[in-house]
Amino acid sequence: MAQKEEAAATAAEASAPASQNGEDLENLDDPEKLKELIQLPPFEIVTGERLPVNYFKFQFRNVEYSSGRNKTFLCYVIEVQDKGGQVQASRGYLEDEHATAHAEEAFFNTVVPTFDPALRYNVTWYVSSSPCVACADRIIKTLSKTKNLRLLILVGRLFMWEEPEMQAALKKLKEAGCRLRIMKPQDFEYIWQNFVEQEEGESKAFEPWEDIQENFLYYEEKLADILK
Repeated sequence: MAQKEEAAATAAEASAPASQNGEDLENLDDPEKLKELIQLPPFEIVTGERLPVNYFKFQFRNVEYSSGRNKTFLCYVIEVQDKGGQVQASRGYLEDEHATAHAEEAFFNTVVPTFDPALRYNVTWYVSSSPCVACADRIIKTLSKTKNLRLLILVGRLFMWEEPEMQAALKKLKEAGCRLRIMKPQDFEYIWQNFVEQEEGESKAFEPWEDIQENFLYYEEKLADILK
């Protein structure tokens, strides 16, 4: 894993609807073509506030087998309580190619250093898949030394959940005080409304895919078995 990343685009550039190789991603009728277009060349960490519709529909889909989904998308909400008791919230998203730093590490490298040690932070991640072993270890270490941070991670899929070392890493996350759960259909709708680009002057309703509830229950059962 790379030790340090650099921003590769501004928020406007990160939310551009075209793929990096210049091809149009608007046609979703052919899943294989979409997968081919989503597999972009490696690039550095991208930051922004809203991600393209087609990236959400492909990368966040809670399928059992995540073939072709070689990126991690991390949408975050930060709630900070100031000294007067007032709560302020901010949000954004990070995405990666696995050739560079993972999105989880990018959050700790770029966002957490801006935190005021005197304030309390409640952070929620909406992540396309659960952390890898290395990222889980980084999360544990960060929570251990950042006492004013509480972290809730909601994931669309479980990454390599059958591997013993991955199961052990998820258990350690729980023991470290990190709350981890599978995204419900309502959580995907929240991402759609708050993190996905909408047409100017038009907000389309979230349309759940056919097996969204079934796959949620599948992963929820797997996670419960791992963490029990």
